[in-house]
Amino acid sequence: MTTEVDQSGWQTTPDGIPIPPPGPDDVLYDSSDGVGRITLNRPLVLNAINRNVTRLLDTALDQAEADEDARAIILTGAGRAFSAGGDLWSSLYPDDDPAPSSIDVMMRIWSFPKPIIAAVRGHAVGQGCELAGVCDLTVASETARLGEIQIRHGFGVPVLITPFLTGQKQAKEVLLLGEAIGAEDALRVGLVNRVVPDDELESAAEEMARKLAALPPAVVRLNKRLVNLVYEQMGLLDAVHYRDNDTLRDLLAAEDDVGAGRQRVREEQGWEAFKRERDRGYSQT
Repeated sequence: MTTEVDQSGWQTTPDGIPIPPPGPDDVLYDSSDGVGRITLNRPLVLNAINRNVTRLLDTALDQAEADEDARAIILTGAGRAFSAGGDLWSSLYPDDDPAPSSIDVMMRIWSFPKPIIAAVRGHAVGQGCELAGVCDLTVASETARLGEIQIRHGFGVPVLITPFLTGQKQAKEVLLLGEAIGAEDALRVGLVNRVVPDDELESAAEEMARKLAALPPAVVRLNKRLVNLVYEQMGLLDAVHYRDNDTLRDLLAAEDDVGAGRQRVREEQGWEAFKRERDRGYSQT
């Protein structure tokens, strides 16, 4: 039996779509048998990431780090998506409380002392794609779709991890075209490690996590650090913090009439009109 959600206090988009307010259960943590599990829990908005989610994800990482029984962590999303990326409607609920930046939280996952597996079903786009990317391993269900679609919104790259996951041509394909690609193509370009049937996603991630949890933890930490060190020496940390690069100042400050126009459509007409404008020339995302 489905319980009706009281939406009486919810804000809505200009075209009347109700958006749930931030809540204390927007990210959940639990653990059993040596495996911790972090769940993004805003299924009605495809686990879109706002300041509250970032804040609670950081808290869940605190819990996972302090959990002596959990030697491997699974990161997943509730409902039909991993994460649709940054919450374009976060302004409906102003939030000035202290929160870490998305870069800080994602780089914490990158350097986390325990291995983290992303279990991806449905969409993992924009920041959602990057969140899966900074995890140590990514398992995707066969109907998952991943991509850096924010270029269609007129936004830059939130966390520049993709060029370190793929080859040069593939990185440009992902970042310049802004397509949401299927799981097998994501495997081809290097965004995921494995693709499994939809109904096997949880068991596949669990099996991988249990293997990691059974290994000598000091050596797991060392090997993770060694691989990360190679990429950091290749410039990953400077790339992630590209906004601090003085040589990019003019490009970062450049006005973009197309992107600004699309955001005006979203703010004035709502989500459906924005999607039509954003997705012209693309298959449904």
